[in-house]
Amino acid sequence: MHINISQQIPNAETSAKSSTQSDANIHFERVGFRYDREGEILSDINFSLPPGSMTFIIGPSGAGKSTLLKLIYLNMRQSRGHITLFGRDTSQIDRKEIPALKRRMGIVLQDFRLIDHLSVFENVALPLRVAGRKRADYKDDVLGLLKWVGLGHRSHALPPTLSGGEKQRAAIARAVITKPDILIADEPTGNVDSDMGRRLIRLFTELNRLGTTTIIATHNTTLIPEDANILSIEHGQVTGTISGEHIG
Repeated sequence: MHINISQQIPNAETSAKSSTQSDANIHFERVGFRYDREGEILSDINFSLPPGSMTFIIGPSGAGKSTLLKLIYLNMRQSRGHITLFGRDTSQIDRKEIPALKRRMGIVLQDFRLIDHLSVFENVALPLRVAGRKRADYKDDVLGLLKWVGLGHRSHALPPTLSGGEKQRAAIARAVITKPDILIADEPTGNVDSDMGRRLIRLFTELNRLGTTTIIATHNTTLIPEDANILSIEHGQVTGTISGEHIG
């Protein structure tokens, strides 16, 4: 089944997206990360993700997948080495600039981070409100996307009344609603059944085809498309293949 995501989320100016997405590369050079004086969780990480690429990150629990994603999303800063994001060395980015950069990214974390006093509709629409869009302009888009992820009947529900899988789908809808330059998803199919998991991966794949650089951490390797890049984290090291080039 082919998904036309352009009919599910707001239209974007193609020329404007192509000009911003062209710098949505992600480059790690000898990156290490540690908490306090503990041993490094990640050590000498080197890879480059081209703009518009789709990459799956795999590895056992506790290997550092979530930490790697948080470094990309600017929730943490590396202990050493260099990370380049949107053409900038992240260690040189002033904290005041981080919110604007984060608005160019969609993020799905394992704790969902939905706002309890806002309805599902309002949570998903929040990035559009922050961007200054009017409700009349995005109402149909948000409702269409909620229906597609199986939450059309829950649009007025508050997050505390949702199941874990419903919260997961709401968080995913919020992350993709703006067609971000970079999408980061941490175990996005962990709380849904296999059919919905495949449906969500198709959603991410279609978004990627529109030019979004997509990075997904997962335990479920059966959902990974054959042509996707794969990075594996184990014992603090990253190995894999990016655009046919061996990493590690």
